[in-house]
Amino acid sequence: MSVLENWDSWKDFLANRLHHAQNEGMSNEVVSNLAYQIGGYLATQVEAKNPQEKVLADLWSVASPEEQQAIASTMVKLVQNNGTPQ
Repeated sequence: MSVLENWDSWKDFLANRLHHAQNEGMSNEVVSNLAYQIGGYLATQVEAKNPQEKVLADLWSVASPEEQQAIASTMVKLVQNNGTPQ
């Protein structure tokens, strides 16, 4: 099963990658910019596997670039305290 198929697994996956990036010294600004780029890719190139991803893709599709950046930053905040610190 893909991590994209279960919302909690997806959040845990993102959290683990976030912790790893932070431990490697990646700044919050860089993390946020990467989240924005990844969000754009997922919204346009990857089919949503669960209702939560569908909502995010729908929001992304109507959001301005500034709003998309806010969505990406909010996702980072959402997963920041999840997952296992690396």
